[in-house]
Amino acid sequence: MSAAFHFHTLTPDTILDAIESVGVYPETGLTPLNSFENRVYQFRCDRANRYVAKFYRPQRWTDKQILEEHAFAFELAEAEVPLAAPVVIEGQSLFHFEDFRFALFPSIGGRQFEMDNLDQLDAVGHFIGRLHQVGKAGHFSERETLSSAMARDALQVLLASPHVPHSLMADFAAAGQALVSAIESAWIKTDILRLHGDLHPGNILWTPDGPGFVDLDDARSGPAVQDLWMMLAGDDNERRMQLDTLLGAYEEFCEFDTRELALIEPLRGLRMLSHMAWISRRWDDPAFPMYFPWFAEDAYWQRQIRDMQAQVAQIAEPPLSLQPF
Repeated sequence: MSAAFHFHTLTPDTILDAIESVGVYPETGLTPLNSFENRVYQFRCDRANRYVAKFYRPQRWTDKQILEEHAFAFELAEAEVPLAAPVVIEGQSLFHFEDFRFALFPSIGGRQFEMDNLDQLDAVGHFIGRLHQVGKAGHFSERETLSSAMARDALQVLLASPHVPHSLMADFAAAGQALVSAIESAWIKTDILRLHGDLHPGNILWTPDGPGFVDLDDARSGPAVQDLWMMLAGDDNERRMQLDTLLGAYEEFCEFDTRELALIEPLRGLRMLSHMAWISRRWDDPAFPMYFPWFAEDAYWQRQIRDMQAQVAQIAEPPLSLQPF
């Protein structure tokens, strides 16, 4: 039975029954939040507490992997890193109802994090440093480790999928293989630690008390720079300024190996391939054709070929540095 079929059976009544099965009673309606991988809903309960209910995509993570994510969240909360940790009820944080697994989280209110706001970036750098300070203190045994091999795996998914137009397959395969080879050649061996794993600006909310991090769903082991590079945008001078701000705050809590700057563009290339492969894998979920209709258009794949070729050239350039800007 496919994961998409399982989500078809996640009706509003099933969601309410699942939440009430752990003694929490929604007073408001369920507001869907922006999540394609899982199903996530915000609500207020009869005690006026605001929650987020996250129903995990079936067949993606094992219970052990989810519980390891939760354990990391609890460590971060104990260290006062502002991250939404699961709610514990009668000693449990992962709940089962019918065929579904779900967790409840406190709802973090806030506005969008502003990447070009250096004061906000400085605060985010502090807390990423604290997050990594905790991350270095232990290790994952169930979660995956970020590696260059993921790029080749993603390309294999795409080459075997029906989504790349036949007329473009030869060019796509050549560009994809060139990108995979560039990623593998540029990858360097560094220390790894437990990471947020998907720390893009959308997973940071700006609250009256500063940044609040959400969504450890992609927590994994890897190089520290994975939790930093998605904070950088603009031309080289702008990115150097942002990087200087981030690392200046980060290194108050955690030392950063500047050799990892050479991984920024390989990681960007890996994300490009992984994103395409993710959509391809999830195409049987009706939400994906609805929200990614361009994935079935030739023009999309033509752009991806050009973008992969450009990324190969970018990887060949000297890495971003902390030289004066």
